[in-house]
Amino acid sequence: MSEATTLTPPPQTRQAPAMGIFERYLTLWVALCIVAGVVLGQTIPAAFHAIGGATIAEVNLPVAALIWLMIIPMLLKIDLGALGQVKEHWRGIVVTVGINWLVKPFSMALLGWLFISHLFRPFLPADQIDSYIAGLILLAAAPCTAMVFVWSNLVEGEPHFTLSQVALNDSIMVIAFAPIVALLLGLSSITVPWNTLLLSVVLYIVVPVIVAQLWRRVLLAQGGQDALKKTLGRLGPLSLSALLLTLVILFGLQGEQIIRQPLVIGLLAVPILIQVYFNASFAYLLNRALGVEWRVAGPSALIGASNFFELAVATAIALFGFQSGAALATVVGVLVEVPVMLSVVHIVRRSRGWYESAAAAQ
Repeated sequence: MSEATTLTPPPQTRQAPAMGIFERYLTLWVALCIVAGVVLGQTIPAAFHAIGGATIAEVNLPVAALIWLMIIPMLLKIDLGALGQVKEHWRGIVVTVGINWLVKPFSMALLGWLFISHLFRPFLPADQIDSYIAGLILLAAAPCTAMVFVWSNLVEGEPHFTLSQVALNDSIMVIAFAPIVALLLGLSSITVPWNTLLLSVVLYIVVPVIVAQLWRRVLLAQGGQDALKKTLGRLGPLSLSALLLTLVILFGLQGEQIIRQPLVIGLLAVPILIQVYFNASFAYLLNRALGVEWRVAGPSALIGASNFFELAVATAIALFGFQSGAALATVVGVLVEVPVMLSVVHIVRRSRGWYESAAAAQ
């Protein structure tokens, strides 16, 4: 057969890359940080109180440095130029944006009101009820930026959709995060410290986005994609190490409360679990009803369900302090993130035949 008539072989199924050891065992590392933080907090409380007191204008300096180490490497992966590809998968984009910004924060506020304010109230410290709800709201108020790429790869997601959706979410987050948080905290009768909230948005969203994008441009200009990939490879462990060190500090200051109320962590996990499965299912079913291809619906469901817990932790500390129920609630989100999202990945992959049967029937 001549070259002109040679059939092009079908593309091979893309293998989803495995998670690194830090990401795969994140729940284990978080659990170890809980133990280490509680033990160290009881052993050397003066050191932790000194860290907690290193604050200027409501911003804890050690934590601010650690949060930057967490967030900037994640944002370095984002190509804002991908926003030009939004129109190619507009139905999946509409579903994901709707779930992220119109459903997820409000559903979490409702779940917090139902479980924390009412059903679980007898089992929780009365003076922390509002703070726990605030932490849950912060956890759900911004979609995940970094781990989404891992989840998308594991479901063989359409990479251009994932990249453009994350770039769009980051752009919306700069504008929408503070108003949504303020609205939901106000509806929950929680005093909104506007100055601190806006300062948190500038410090933990606006500035990191600008720094990451400028750094990305420099790397691409000097060494192209290879330089960017090498830098991301070096920064990955540093970013997660900063997260774990932040958790040690948090639990060092929360240790006494956790020892007194170990049930609190389990109770706070309940609305988080419900919220993840509800939003993932809602996004997945909406995409199926709209005829969106499975490789877009998978990452859409995962982006709709996951949380930007690094930002939530930072904002909770800035607004309510290290020892607040809000900070503890956001950390519980970190604890359950990986196993819960892996279960969603499993469900999405196992349901591919069912999902695509709708398109076949049309």
